[in-house]
Amino acid sequence: MRVQVKYAVIYRHRDEYSIAVMCRFFSVSRSGYYGFEHRLGRPERDAGLADAIRQQQEKCFHTYGYRRIWLTLEKRGIHHNPKTILRVMKKYDLLSEIRRRRKWVNMGQHIHKYKNLLNRQFHADRPNAKWVTDISYIHTKQGVLYLSMIRDLYDNSIVAYKTGTEQTVNLVLDTIRLAMRKEKKRVAAELHLHSDQGFQYTSRAYFNLIQEYGITPSMSRRGNCYDNAMAENFFSILKTECIYRHKPATFRQATEMIDRYIYFYNHERIQLKNGVAPLTLRYSD
Repeated sequence: MRVQVKYAVIYRHRDEYSIAVMCRFFSVSRSGYYGFEHRLGRPERDAGLADAIRQQQEKCFHTYGYRRIWLTLEKRGIHHNPKTILRVMKKYDLLSEIRRRRKWVNMGQHIHKYKNLLNRQFHADRPNAKWVTDISYIHTKQGVLYLSMIRDLYDNSIVAYKTGTEQTVNLVLDTIRLAMRKEKKRVAAELHLHSDQGFQYTSRAYFNLIQEYGITPSMSRRGNCYDNAMAENFFSILKTECIYRHKPATFRQATEMIDRYIYFYNHERIQLKNGVAPLTLRYSD
């Protein structure tokens, strides 16, 4: 039990028991308790900073760690050492949740295979030059909802995504069609689309569609999730900061949560490497 909590218990029962006896029982000093009593009614030293952090955590769905909180407060003209931010977040229970890892699963038969052109070169110097794509599973009480998405390695933004109750090739194809409709005027001359070896990405329908759009395919080596780490990374963020915390009961709830979170992720969630949200970087160029 923290000392401040002990002081609060003593104060609450000060009319029932001897303060000296309670201080001995809780192994605290009487001078420390009387100092606590003297400070009652005064605002705590960290209260203002805690309120600012709490407001930001509510805005970002309680997903920011102390470094993102520090960057956000700096932009608002609230200057503190990052260690102070961490201390106050611990003191007032304002920490974000611990991130979980996702296991990689490989399934299905292989018809078309492609070279690993990405080869873990995750940097892109212009938008719509390197995309990564994957499918993940969102568990609800109603069953499994499948999420297909495409992420741009230039700014880590989510270019397009689709959800469905069945893991089909069409879910992947519809994601690509949506991405191309949104970005067709800005797609680089040579666009690489990297995936794992899931059956959707080795299918003939996938091959035909990327040929139609002039997209150059790239594919992870078999059983090597690190080759598509940037797609895995986004699903880890989404699940840790949104899905695992709120546990959607139905497909509709899960879809609405994904819609809200991806908008927040693209437009508001700051990245530690540059201090801005993904699409902020794109539209500022």
